[in-house]
Amino acid sequence: MTATLSSTRVRGALRTSARVSVELLLIFLMLAVTLWVLGQMWSVVWPLVVGLLLTTLTWPPTRFLRRHGWRPALAASVVTVLFLLVGLGIVALIAVPVASQSGDLTDGVGEGIQKLREWAAGPPLNIGDAQINKAFDSGVSRAQDGLGSMVGAVVTGVSTVVNGLVTAVLALFLMFFFLKDGPRFLPWLARQLPGRLATDVPVVAARGWDTLGAFVRSQAAVGLLDAVLIGLGLWVLGVPLVLPLAVLTFVSAFVPIIGALFAGFVAVLIALVSNGLTDALIVLAIIVVVQQLEGNVFQPMIQSRGLGLHAAAVLLAVTLGGSLAGIVGSLLAVPIAALIAVVWNYVRDQLREPSPDPETDESEADAAVPS
Repeated sequence: MTATLSSTRVRGALRTSARVSVELLLIFLMLAVTLWVLGQMWSVVWPLVVGLLLTTLTWPPTRFLRRHGWRPALAASVVTVLFLLVGLGIVALIAVPVASQSGDLTDGVGEGIQKLREWAAGPPLNIGDAQINKAFDSGVSRAQDGLGSMVGAVVTGVSTVVNGLVTAVLALFLMFFFLKDGPRFLPWLARQLPGRLATDVPVVAARGWDTLGAFVRSQAAVGLLDAVLIGLGLWVLGVPLVLPLAVLTFVSAFVPIIGALFAGFVAVLIALVSNGLTDALIVLAIIVVVQQLEGNVFQPMIQSRGLGLHAAAVLLAVTLGGSLAGIVGSLLAVPIAALIAVVWNYVRDQLREPSPDPETDESEADAAVPS
């Protein structure tokens, strides 16, 4: 017996597919317009984002002072001044030596790549010079183009320097106001919104704030532990440029997965150039051990419940963010993905059908059984 397709069901399925396709196109169009608007307002959005990230780091001491009787304005002022002093101290003690040794660091990476190139050309790989030249020249040209554009966008031109200073000042002032008036924001927001939004939006905002704070503080703590442990290993082995490599390890921790690979690759190259193959392998082993400790010990202890994101989702988010917005996109990709997950989980919980009451089910079942 041959089954035939129902024309009514086929037309219904096609109509449903068309409606869903149109709705998805509208959603993607809305996302594209939102991204375009954010791009046009980036001079305002970027200081706001930096201010929020800084607030997540400085809110715990501010909350401690407020709980011990300090007025909000005084607590926010003291924490802001201390944060500024600590930042200037870090710049004076670390950034200056790093900048003075940046040329050596670049030369060391170049020499390390050249040694790898010579090793790949010899036995047992015996890769032809033409293949090596093509691959390395392509990689070096892309790295030079990216580095040149990044350096040109950051350090060249008076307008760029002024914009950076304005962004830093605005972010600092926004951090002060967030610390001072932050707890009053959600009640004010609830009063401004109508109906169901007065409940939903503050709840999502509170959960997003907790997620963002957990991400920033945990990444900073994990990055500091990685920098200290790897820096000690490099110092014991006598590898040069220990301080710049430790700083690079700390900063790279804010770009999950890819940042750790990049920092470890640079450290191994510097050890290969300065100390030879044996110390380079030891450095590689140290980095692998530290990364295993980070993934299996540090993060579960520091970041108790985590962000609720799979490692594959984190990798895809970092890749997409980097392709869309470069380094800034890579830095913001994971927290944005975590915030999207917070919104999605809340919407899913609100749309979920209520579970049946087990006591009601039992009573109905007893009533259905004949006596």
